[in-house]
Formats: sequence, C-alpha cells, structure tokens
Amino acid sequence: MVKWGPVIVGFILALVLANLFAIYVNAYWGVNLALFISGFIVGLWVHEGILGGLWNATVAGAFGSIILAILLIIGGTIFGGLAGLAAGLVTGITLVIVSLILNVVFMGVGGAIGGLLSGSGK
Repeated sequence: MVKWGPVIVGFILALVLANLFAIYVNAYWGVNLALFISGFIVGLWVHEGILGGLWNATVAGAFGSIILAILLIIGGTIFGGLAGLAAGLVTGITLVIVSLILNVVFMGVGGAIGGLLSGSGK
C-alpha cells in the first residue's frame, strides 16, 4: 500500500538532492546517488519491509511522471476533444509505466534496502 506522506516527501527530496548532487558531485552519478539516497530514506520511513520500501520509493520516483500524465490527459482533452483524450491517455500510461520500470532500478533498490533495515514495523 502506498503511504503518500513519505512518497511526496521522497519526491521533493529526490528533486532537491538530484539538483545539488548534479552540481557538486557529477551530472550522471550524482543524480543516481541522490535518487538512491532518497529511495533509501523513503524505505526507512514507511516501515513495511523490503517490498513496501521498494514500492513506495518507486512511486516516489515516478510521482512526477504521474502528475505529467494527468496533465497530458487533461490538456489533450481540452485541446483535442475525444482524440486528444485518447492520445493523452496512451501517452500518459506509457510514460508512467516506463518511469516505474526505470525508478525500480534507481530509487526502488534504495527503498528496498531501507525497508530491509527498518523492518516490517508490525
């Protein structure tokens, strides 16, 4: 189950850390390290074990693309009617699926490690 508090904070933390690490560490490895650290913090915060940490950190990483998909669907409907709705829906769903897959690698692994360290909390 997604805990939206840690997900939103993890998303904001990923944005801030990725920008800072890209400036001061390295443009590629700094961003990946920032995503890993953000996922780790989300995994520690949710206390749902490995799978809970993985899922919540992945959703935190994909949160920006979820918002973009919603905006694409709304904008496509406003400007293109039914055809715009269909195009926005296909594009948005594809964007979210690809983002979820990519964020499993970067933020999800950190979230799984954080969830492993925090335990199930039960």
